[in-house]
Amino acid sequence: MKALSRLAAIAASAGGVLARAGAAWAGLGQPTPWQMDLQDSASPVMQDVAGFHFFLLWVIAAISALVLVLLLICIVRFNARANPTPSRTTHNTPIEILWTIVPVIILAVIAVPSFRLLFVQLEVPKPDLTVKVTGKQWFWSYSYPDSKFEFDSLMVQEKDLKPGQLRLLAVDNEMVVPVNKVVHVLVTGADVIHSFTVPSFGIRIDAVPGRINETWFRATTEGVFYGQCSELCGKDHAFMPIAVRVVNEGDFNTWLNNAKQKYAIDNKAAHNALAATAVPAIR
Repeated sequence: MKALSRLAAIAASAGGVLARAGAAWAGLGQPTPWQMDLQDSASPVMQDVAGFHFFLLWVIAAISALVLVLLLICIVRFNARANPTPSRTTHNTPIEILWTIVPVIILAVIAVPSFRLLFVQLEVPKPDLTVKVTGKQWFWSYSYPDSKFEFDSLMVQEKDLKPGQLRLLAVDNEMVVPVNKVVHVLVTGADVIHSFTVPSFGIRIDAVPGRINETWFRATTEGVFYGQCSELCGKDHAFMPIAVRVVNEGDFNTWLNNAKQKYAIDNKAAHNALAATAVPAIR
């Protein structure tokens, strides 16, 4: 009775936790308290990732259930009391063939959608916009090569947070992109290896110094979508969030025109600064 009472208490506690979780199974664009699922999809790639995830979950559940049944059969039918004279069989050809072929079939079934998803992630469609992302210790820099401007994005300190801004996720300058447009993302690192990750877009790619990696996404929903560096990169690794604001095309064009003036790269000034610091030639 005590054991049953304890099980009932555990079940009640678990039910309370799940009840509190309620709608927090997943969130769109940001983590959710008591979250128990992937973030909601905001791009076609993330929809495919989520579908593949749940497909594998059912495969794993089926394999686990089969193994559990086989273990229970062994426990019940082949214990010392039920089977005092154990079998001396060492080989069973049909079973050996079966447990060789079935795993191969399972792996083949998993491989087909896995490779399809991999190709979708790696083959960048014709882009509508290109953004270069550079990971630095410990912030991100965003460059819009077609418009010739660049800006840094740093985490907003807790004491400076405004109403509605998320702790450890809000930034001073967000990456802004238009909705339903293919965004080609070039990723590199300036010092150590970082990782550019936005869960709701289904993208995660390393920012490696001296190398340019590429990924893409097409946001299907307007809003602000958060991510974080997912590679240990030093003491402030936990304080370099990513914020991507998705807006309609009209608002994006307005922001773009303002950003061109605010963040414009002065190529002449940069050239003069470089010339001033150049090492004089040895005569």
